[in-house]
Amino acid sequence: MRVPSGAIKNARRLRRTMTPPELRLWIRLRVRHPGRPVFRRQHPVGPYVIDFYCAAARLAVEIDGWGHAVGDRPERDERRDAWLREQGIRTLRISAVEVMQRCDETVERVVQAARAAIEG
Repeated sequence: MRVPSGAIKNARRLRRTMTPPELRLWIRLRVRHPGRPVFRRQHPVGPYVIDFYCAAARLAVEIDGWGHAVGDRPERDERRDAWLREQGIRTLRISAVEVMQRCDETVERVVQAARAAIEG
């Protein structure tokens, strides 16, 4: 799938300016263990940049802060999730509060979702 150069530049920028919940989750997801799914951060897919992506599971993980509940953002997120679904990518949305309050449980939830998708 072709990725517009703007999305690649945006992904690089977002990697440098991750939010505290994204950074907290990334510190735990980036650790590689045998048999554990591999995640990428701020990964461009088509016109979008996914917070975390597991290619083997075709799983997008989005961390939603308070801004995802205001204005037209819920509709934009819905369109984005629908577009990703059309590409065969499932989206798992997690609140930023959940990451900050229960990070270990959140990591386990994300890893289990990826494993389940890989095992089919």
